[in-house]
Amino acid sequence: MTTEINSDGVTARTRGAGPPLFLFHSLLSDIASFDAVAPWLAERFTVIVPDLPGFGASLAVDGGLEEVADRMAAFVRAVAPGGDAILFGNGYGAFVALQIALRHPDLLARLILAGCGARFSDPGRDAFRNMAAAGRAKGLAAIADTAMARLFAPDFQAAHPKLMADRRAAFLRTDVDVFERACLSLGTLDLSSQLAAVRMPVLMMVGDQDAATPPAMAIDLADRVPGAELRILAGCAHVPPLQAPDLVIETITAFLDETTQPAA
Repeated sequence: MTTEINSDGVTARTRGAGPPLFLFHSLLSDIASFDAVAPWLAERFTVIVPDLPGFGASLAVDGGLEEVADRMAAFVRAVAPGGDAILFGNGYGAFVALQIALRHPDLLARLILAGCGARFSDPGRDAFRNMAAAGRAKGLAAIADTAMARLFAPDFQAAHPKLMADRRAAFLRTDVDVFERACLSLGTLDLSSQLAAVRMPVLMMVGDQDAATPPAMAIDLADRVPGAELRILAGCAHVPPLQAPDLVIETITAFLDETTQPAA
């Protein structure tokens, strides 16, 4: 059974029982991107899937990625105050989760990132600036094709027209102001000098077809985070939970099993 919760202006759906596992969605998507994995994960965990600030019914925040991370940290603390939270973020949600790990490390036991990095390349930064400008000037419909190409490889789009129509509709519901602030924040992000401070177990996943956060970003991030594990997912682009749910579930559960500390 799924229940709705609301804390500190953040709304979420929760299901299952066990250690708290939070799923943070990407910028170009919504909580439905976890629909294929959440029921299975809920067999072992209390799965909490929030709308990030400014998405769905969650209130937007002023500021950039740090302010979003602080809002979500307050939500995590309210829902799972014991310091045993597991965060799984995809894309933008991964960058939010990584900021929480840096700014509020006492909250987290383990961190799972799909499609993330320390910083974007210069072309990647330009892409965010261009999307922000085009979205503001012309509306999100003008960049919907670009957004979908960043999320899904061409072959996957052709093979799943109904899913693509749904994902496009989800993107078009995004608030333009929230989208612009997120793009500009990601376009200037550089966490390179901070990552050595991360001490919790970290799993880094990336699709080998990811055009938004290419594998080179994940490799660099894994090299900078002490002890981080890296898994490159064959045949996936930017949203592995939708494209390869069985592989994602297998990869996550193996990592969590490996890093679970036995009770004293």
